[in-house]
Amino acid sequence: MTMRIAVIGAGGVGGYFGGKLAHAGIDTTFIARGATLEALRTRGLRVESINGDFALERVNATDDPSSAGVVDAILMTVKSWQIPEAAARLAPMIGEDTVIVPLENGIDAPDVLAGILSGAAGSQPAGPDSGRKHVLGGLCGIVSFVVEPGHIRHIAAEPFVMFGELDNRTSERTQRLREAFESAGVKAEIPPDIHHSMWTKFLFIAPMSAIGALTRVPIGVWRAMPELRSLAERSIREMIALANARGVDPGADAFERTMERYDNLAAASTSSLQRDVMEGKPSELDAQIGAVVRLARESGVDTPVSELLYHCLLPQERRARGAL
Repeated sequence: MTMRIAVIGAGGVGGYFGGKLAHAGIDTTFIARGATLEALRTRGLRVESINGDFALERVNATDDPSSAGVVDAILMTVKSWQIPEAAARLAPMIGEDTVIVPLENGIDAPDVLAGILSGAAGSQPAGPDSGRKHVLGGLCGIVSFVVEPGHIRHIAAEPFVMFGELDNRTSERTQRLREAFESAGVKAEIPPDIHHSMWTKFLFIAPMSAIGALTRVPIGVWRAMPELRSLAERSIREMIALANARGVDPGADAFERTMERYDNLAAASTSSLQRDVMEGKPSELDAQIGAVVRLARESGVDTPVSELLYHCLLPQERRARGAL
């Protein structure tokens, strides 16, 4: 049975993964706006990739979710701080068994989505779980960016997606989505524990992004400096304690695995958050190291290094959002 998929956003993540699905002939609709929507409608989508370039002269793109109709899966690929606005418009695309997959850098996107969608999922009855039944845990890995609207460049790493039911049960709908990705040539995995996988990425991305944004140097510079390497190590250990306090075991070797990933990255690597901060744009600060601080306070866990990183970056974040 053919899947119908909607992609919310067409940036480095949505443009690449949505483009791969559409290029494989899977019914894919991009929900976009502004210059991106105009480019998709008039010029299509172009993807330059180390795995092979491709272009779509015509794509399905709209700024009106109701015109897309009910779909089988919705990929949420906007910046984390844009999720509330985007999620509030999803109801016309949600059917009985529609899944929403957040491919975000933060850890609490499923909870944010479920809260917003509760009572708003089409004809489903209102209630605390009416939104949660549609939400999967999810994450992705890719180094890509927007060259210009409708033009994506993938420059490093083998792209992959992971997703799973929030209770880790096996389901037909996740299997179908995995098969759709694989048919498009995208590595897709349903891990045994999606929360473990999400925290594994969170441990990696949050300290790296914060330290890179604060120092404004690529990872090859700061990981070689004992003072900054120590900050990363201490922040990771704080996050491991936080994960444990919230009932998630990232694994006995979580610290070593994270530091090994840092050491194996290309020396020039930077995160999207770091690049946004350096360009004076609003960033995912609150969803990454800010989420560490927020969740730690809720859980009674001390995170002094993560707090330092977050608070030092707050002034520029507020300036980028016109609040300073």
